[in-house]
Amino acid sequence: MSDPELAVAATQIRDVEKGRMRAPIVRTFFDEPTYTASHVVHDPITLDAAIIDSVLDYDAASGRTDHRSAQKIVDYVRAEGLRVQWQLETHAHADHLSAAPWIQAQLGGKLAISAEIIHVQEVFGKIFNAGTEFARDGSQFDHLFHDGERFMLGNIGAIALHVPGHTPADMAFVIGDAAFIGDTLFMPDYGTARADFPGGDARQLYRSIRRLMSLPDATRVFLCHDYKAPGRGNFAWETTIAAERRNNIHAHEGVDENTFVAMRTARDATLSLPNLIMPSVQINMRGGHMPEPESNGTRYIKIPINTL
Repeated sequence: MSDPELAVAATQIRDVEKGRMRAPIVRTFFDEPTYTASHVVHDPITLDAAIIDSVLDYDAASGRTDHRSAQKIVDYVRAEGLRVQWQLETHAHADHLSAAPWIQAQLGGKLAISAEIIHVQEVFGKIFNAGTEFARDGSQFDHLFHDGERFMLGNIGAIALHVPGHTPADMAFVIGDAAFIGDTLFMPDYGTARADFPGGDARQLYRSIRRLMSLPDATRVFLCHDYKAPGRGNFAWETTIAAERRNNIHAHEGVDENTFVAMRTARDATLSLPNLIMPSVQINMRGGHMPEPESNGTRYIKIPINTL
């Protein structure tokens, strides 16, 4: 089947391989409490940058937030003299709170996510009984990306690829030869993302994985999480399409769709919900912004009982 958006991404990657486009520089910040990898990617010539999947520190016991993790990103950006153009979210995360609005206040950049976020907002707006004051049109973000939408990071070409399955709104951002794929895939020895959240779909996930695996072998792949597979000593968040295609324990070449769906469905049935799913989704569906204060001036996060 023809996939013109994927063809654009592949051409872009080959342009980097052949020296016709400069490769972006990527610096990763790993937050071990949430196993999250946040990435700062920039054009080494123009110094234009994007920050992808930032983390707001959150203590569930006290309900207190902190900016220690985000401050490290801010310090790096300032030290390198980078100009932030984008605050990109690969999806509405269920395992950490986004620090994008706070970083945006320090460094600028448009806050962006997939246009399909409206479906996530609709589903979870009902689950959390967010009320009519919660807009379900994506207006909390500065920009909503559509599949195949092209943009520039300095002089480096970039394209957004819709890769649903983990959630309806997952978006991969291919910037030069670097693909930032969110939770769709993990390191080859750990496998693939779950697909059992509301709006998730294991068949869609399989097809999104196959779409990504159609990119050129040399594509650098940057992940949103690593849970360190048994026997591996260090956390890791960078791999290649070739390595995923050959070695991914859940979705390597030769695994057909029905086999994958059966595996993913059975595995998901054994998984507990992420520790921070309640605060994370409520905040992230709002673009990282906290709910409005109530009459006493305090902001609250809801915990629905016997719902998820």
